Amino acid sequence: QVQLVESGGGLVQPGGSLRLSCAASGFTFSTYVMRWYRQAAGKERDLVAAINTAGRSTNYADSVKGRFTISRDNAKNTVYLQMNSLKPEDTAAYYCNAIRSVTQNYWGQGTQVTVSS
Repeated sequence: QVQLVESGGGLVQPGGSLRLSCAASGFTFSTYVMRWYRQAAGKERDLVAAINTAGRSTNYADSVKGRFTISRDNAKNTVYLQMNSLKPEDTAAYYCNAIRSVTQNYWGQGTQVTVSS
C-alpha cells in the first residue's frame, strides 16, 4: 500500500523556520521524482519545489527561491522541505507528491503551515 506521510507543519512567526518531512512507503522511492506543493485557502495547488531521483537536481517556485530547500534521503525513503525566512504568504497546506508516470502519481494527506505573529 502506497503511503506518503507529511509531518513538521505548525504555527511559526514571520521570519521563522520549519522543516517538513514526507515519509514514503509501498513503492520504490528512489525511482520517483519528489515534489512539494502547497495550497492556500481558496486557491489552487501550486508546485513549490521538486527534486530528481538521485537528489542532484532541484527546482523551485520563484516565490520560495533562496528561502526553501528540498532534499531527499533515499536510504530513509524520505523527502524534506527546509523553509526559512517564512512569510505570512507561505501559509498553506503543504503536500508531498511522488511521480514516475501518469499512473504512478501519489499524494500525501498534507500538513498545515501557518505563518503569523
